Amino acid sequence: MDFGMVFDTAFANALADMLGGIPVVDPVNDSLLPPPQFPNSVEKGKTRIVGGIRPQNYDAAYRPDGPRVVYDSKSLNEVSSIRKNWQNMINDLATEASTVHTRFPYCIVAFIVALPRPALQPAQERALIRTLERLGSREDELDQHHLAEAIAMCVWDPDTGLIDPNVPPRDSPLRIEAMPERIYPAYLDRYKNLPPHEAEEEQDAIEAAEEEGEPDVPMPPPGA
Repeated sequence: MDFGMVFDTAFANALADMLGGIPVVDPVNDSLLPPPQFPNSVEKGKTRIVGGIRPQNYDAAYRPDGPRVVYDSKSLNEVSSIRKNWQNMINDLATEASTVHTRFPYCIVAFIVALPRPALQPAQERALIRTLERLGSREDELDQHHLAEAIAMCVWDPDTGLIDPNVPPRDSPLRIEAMPERIYPAYLDRYKNLPPHEAEEEQDAIEAAEEEGEPDVPMPPPGA
């Protein structure tokens, strides 16, 4: 659980940076909105979303006008747990994506699956990679509801806390470093220039004009 919280914190901070350096705050109990004093913020903690299938708590979310980005982390920590429960975990991920997308098709759903290296056997590793790659392939708001926009699979060493650099394969979309490459373009495509970013775009334009300087105004001729 503690290791999962490390991922949750890192994701929330990275998302807040992507959104222009907005604050990261705790959600308010079971509120369906961000804290009133921080309407434009990333919430980290159990954030409640009422989807089309069931209410669901996510580990982080951005929801200034409804959910735009939701995130959850999952972990299985023992050989027997992975062998018995990895398929149930896949079902949970698909259900969490579906419950959001059926009501909020433009919402970006992201997951991180964290597994300790000693507990992950080769057969389960191969099956998880294949299945998670399919599940994390949602390209646009018209795609299937049960798919997620981004999934990362992290295999970590309990002795060092380091992530195995060789799993998943380097060309896999499940690599942790590939997650921003899926989330950022999707967010731009769905929400660029929409409030609250509309004001940011206007401010950027003003600052760019100030940097370029105002054009010289010609002086009127003598006697004009």
